[in-house]
Amino acid sequence: MVTQHEVSLPLPPMEPQLWGTHDEAKPLSASIMEMLEKVLGATAEQVNRIDPRDIALSQVRLSDADLGELAKIVGAEHVSTQHDQRLRRARGKSYPDLLDMRSAHIDAPDAVVAPATNEELAQLLQHCARERIAVVTFGGGTSVVGGITPKDGGLRAVISVDMARFTELSDVDPISGEATLGAGLTGPHAEMLLAEHGLQLGHFPQSFPYATIGGYAATRSSGQNSAGYGRFDEMVRSLTVVTPAGIIKAGWNAPQSAAGPDLRQLFLGSEGTLGIITSVRVRVHPIPETKRYEAFRFPDFRAGAEAMRAVTQTGTGATVLRLSDEMESAVNLSSTSAIGDSAASKNKGCLMLTMFEGTEAHTLSRHQETRELLLTLGGESAGEDPVRAWERGRFGAPVLRDGLMDNGAICETLETATDWSNLFNLKRAVTEAITKALADSGTIPLVMCHISHVYATGASLYFTIIGGQRGEPAQQWQPIKERACEAIIAAGGTISHHHAVGTDHRPYLPGEIGEAGQLLLQGIKAQLDPAGILNPGKLV
Repeated sequence: MVTQHEVSLPLPPMEPQLWGTHDEAKPLSASIMEMLEKVLGATAEQVNRIDPRDIALSQVRLSDADLGELAKIVGAEHVSTQHDQRLRRARGKSYPDLLDMRSAHIDAPDAVVAPATNEELAQLLQHCARERIAVVTFGGGTSVVGGITPKDGGLRAVISVDMARFTELSDVDPISGEATLGAGLTGPHAEMLLAEHGLQLGHFPQSFPYATIGGYAATRSSGQNSAGYGRFDEMVRSLTVVTPAGIIKAGWNAPQSAAGPDLRQLFLGSEGTLGIITSVRVRVHPIPETKRYEAFRFPDFRAGAEAMRAVTQTGTGATVLRLSDEMESAVNLSSTSAIGDSAASKNKGCLMLTMFEGTEAHTLSRHQETRELLLTLGGESAGEDPVRAWERGRFGAPVLRDGLMDNGAICETLETATDWSNLFNLKRAVTEAITKALADSGTIPLVMCHISHVYATGASLYFTIIGGQRGEPAQQWQPIKERACEAIIAAGGTISHHHAVGTDHRPYLPGEIGEAGQLLLQGIKAQLDPAGILNPGKLV
């Protein structure tokens, strides 16, 4: 029997079988329910449900002596083997993850451990290396690529290292526009602390309510305001990373430097496989004085994307630039309050959303220049309302997946990116692969796409996939995902623009970075993590 101490570990707020919490749940509209039943043949009767309290977890493989050693490092109150603590850190939030969470048995970390300092964490990693215990870092638990699945890598146990105690805001420099954030800070908490100094990070991924600063860095996150503020990795000045080999400060003491290779790039996107990020120094900016909004409609996706490219390459300076394809525009997926609304579905063409943040004068000039260019390129103004509706509900879309799954639907997303010259070829190839795979599984396919991250040379493509569950859902989904990934690689896209690699995309990474790239990553890992304890089975 494993001894369990009284713990003070916070319980991750996201429910095991949901994207968010029960309070966030949204009932599906009548139009969506009709689509599920009449078009997709999906009903609630097809769904197996189990109370999370009844899910059997893998047996704890750590002895009382093991737990005692962990407690010596971080304090007994910060070590737990409780069912809820282990269950909520057993999976992320991909469609397969949530299917796992609806099963009768699931592999879970053997214990949850929460250090508070770099020194404690370094001691913990060294102990785990000696004792052959794998370590999976836990931030917000929002991975959608299997990034926090507790694989032991052939070691004797696996623990979840929770970053919830690394929540300090330090070294605020409003003159230079920089601040250091603890890796365990959630997006809302970080913005609240910065707001006390009149500052903002302005990084808003769809996982914003729960994702953490460390997770942003470890996955190369990209937020919905990326057109204006860039990806998260572009905001990072330096990182503190704890590895089994020691504590590393990756970054320079100047805005740019020629002092050798940029060590930040080893850890940005490393997904906890090379070290654990504990703090990040980032670029911040004053809270915007004002916002301006306008939506536009284009006759088709190609016309909208070409206009988006022109805006980006001209540099007119939109903070948000987002284009939905014909299907996504017809379903009105940009507004969680009106998805499937019959009035919205009558709108033809593709919807583009633009938003501008800054001073009154700055937003006015950028808005006017962007507007004139879009109108010249065939856009028609749709006013402010569609953008404001999207902004109000932009973090609520993942919650709708819970209702879809509860009513027998497949619902998942995947993303990629490519150059502008290859954009339409990639979109066509991936759409066709997903559509055929869904049809082969026995369901009518619904495949939607949007662009929400743009660069001078290219853009991302974000696909939303809906179908009816047929047979065993996990077995139905796996070949669909495989065929989509194969199409991405074959058509010249990246296997992930911002969701990361995790377990889901690991088989496809060699095709992107090559044999020499794999050897380089393996060599770095061998130096920093010779015992192979850090997040086994992911990335490397």
